[in-house]
Amino acid sequence: MTTTATDSTPRVLVVDDERSITDLVSMALRYEGLQVEVANAGRQALDSISRFRPQLVVLDVMLPDLTGFEVLERMTRDGIGGRVPVLFLTARDTLDDKLRGFTLGGDDYMTKPFSVEELIVRVRAILRRVHGDGHSSRLVVADLELDEESHEVYRGEVPVELTPTEFKLLHYLMLNTGRVVSKSQILDRV
Repeated sequence: MTTTATDSTPRVLVVDDERSITDLVSMALRYEGLQVEVANAGRQALDSISRFRPQLVVLDVMLPDLTGFEVLERMTRDGIGGRVPVLFLTARDTLDDKLRGFTLGGDDYMTKPFSVEELIVRVRAILRRVHGDGHSSRLVVADLELDEESHEVYRGEVPVELTPTEFKLLHYLMLNTGRVVSKSQILDRV
């Protein structure tokens, strides 16, 4: 049984319908040691966010089915992925587009053409800002994953619905994996 205190490799979803962009960005981010998944359309991005649970989404605005703005609106409205940071990477460079991206909740906005080095620095800055010194809010024990921030729990790729008390209990037990805890210790913490 594999047990880790946190999932230490950040996951990034790259969403763009141009293969040359997704290839370049995903290769650069993988070279930096990040886990990367690619989506080529808005609906595919929403599915990937639910399944892959990225810690950052690099999102184009001009996609074939939904705009990047619509993807972010649906993420927010439907609670998809908790509060995942979004970095827009797009050819849309008007002030109105930038303002809309930030107003909808985007965390950063870069325009194409872009510098890969600058993109990497911005990605690292967002991940650092969101996850501090690299400590993730996700606990992983075997195939069970618990997100302390969004209060989401997954077994494999399947979401698990828990009451707040059940969540606290599971959280405490996962923090103490491999240790014996007494009933009184559990009652004190939960």
